[in-house]
Amino acid sequence: MKILKSALIGCALLFSFYRIAIGADADWPKKPIVAIVAFPAGGSTDSFARNIASNLGEALGQSVMVDNRPGAGGMIGLQAAAKAAPDGYTIFFGALTNQAISHSLFANATVDMRKDLTPVALMGTIPHLLVVNPSVPAKNLTELIAFIKSKNGNFNYASQGNGSLSHIEATLFMQRIGATGTHVPYKGSSFALPDLIAGNTLMMFDSVTASLPHIQSGKLRAIAMASAERSPLLPNVPTLSQEGMKNFDVENLYAVYVPKGTPPAIVDRLDNALAKIAANKNNQARLASQGIRVHYENAEHLAVITNTEFEKWAKIVKLANLKID
Repeated sequence: MKILKSALIGCALLFSFYRIAIGADADWPKKPIVAIVAFPAGGSTDSFARNIASNLGEALGQSVMVDNRPGAGGMIGLQAAAKAAPDGYTIFFGALTNQAISHSLFANATVDMRKDLTPVALMGTIPHLLVVNPSVPAKNLTELIAFIKSKNGNFNYASQGNGSLSHIEATLFMQRIGATGTHVPYKGSSFALPDLIAGNTLMMFDSVTASLPHIQSGKLRAIAMASAERSPLLPNVPTLSQEGMKNFDVENLYAVYVPKGTPPAIVDRLDNALAKIAANKNNQARLASQGIRVHYENAEHLAVITNTEFEKWAKIVKLANLKID
C-alpha cells in the first residue's frame, strides 16, 4: 500500500512538472505577436510580410503586428529579433538571401541567423529585375551596357541598401561589364524608387513587387529579369541570361524565424499554420499578382536552405572582393 501511495505521489508530481513545462506553450498565444521586418514599409519584404502576418493572425486567433526595423542590409532588424525573448511573441520575417549577403559583407557582423534564430518555414521568393529611368536611351541590355560605358563612371545607380541583394547584384553587374559608377544606397525600395523615378539615379536592381506599378505606369523601364525565368507579370521582359549575361540567376528567398530558445511546440504550431497559409489557393493568387512566388518548406528543410544560402553568398562576396566596415 505504501509503495502504491508513493508511486501515485510520484506520478502526481511528475504530471505537475509536465503541466508547468508545457503550460506556457499549450495556451499560446495569449496576446498579440510582433513580426519584425528588416526593411521599410512599402517594399517587397514588407508587402509579403504583411500578407503572411494577416493570415497568421487569423489562424492563431491573435493579431500579428509588423514592426519595420530597416537599415544595414537587414542587420538592424535581425539584431532586434535575435535579442527578443524566446517566448513565441516575436517572429522574424526575413529576406534570407539579403541576410546571407549582409553577414558576409559586414566585417563586424555581431548576429548570425544560423546561430541566433530558429528556422520555422520558407514561404516564397520574389524575383528581381534591372530597371532604369525612362530618360536612359536604352531599350535592352546591349544598349544599356553601351550607355553605361559612355558615361565613363559619371552616373549614379541605386540599391536597396548596403549589404542588400540589390547592392551586390549591381556590383556584380558592373564588374561583369567592366564599368564604374557611383553607388547610392537607400534603406529599401520605398526610399530608392522616388529618386530613380526623379532621375537622381539612373538604374537599380529591384524586386518585381516594388517596381511593377511604376513599370506599368511608364515611370520606369524594365531591361531584364535577374531571375532564372521571366515573370508572368512581365512576359515581354527577358532574363539577363536570355540577353547574353549567363550565370546571373538570382531570387530573394523569404522565410520565418524565431529567437533561439523558442519552445519547439510553438515552432511546430507556427510551422503548421504557415504551411496552411502557403497552400491556400486564394492566397497564392493574391501574392502572385504582386510578383511573389509562394514556395513552402518546413523548418527542417529551411535549416538546410539557410546554411546553403550563407555558404553560396560567402563565396560570391569573397570572389567579388567586397567588404563593408
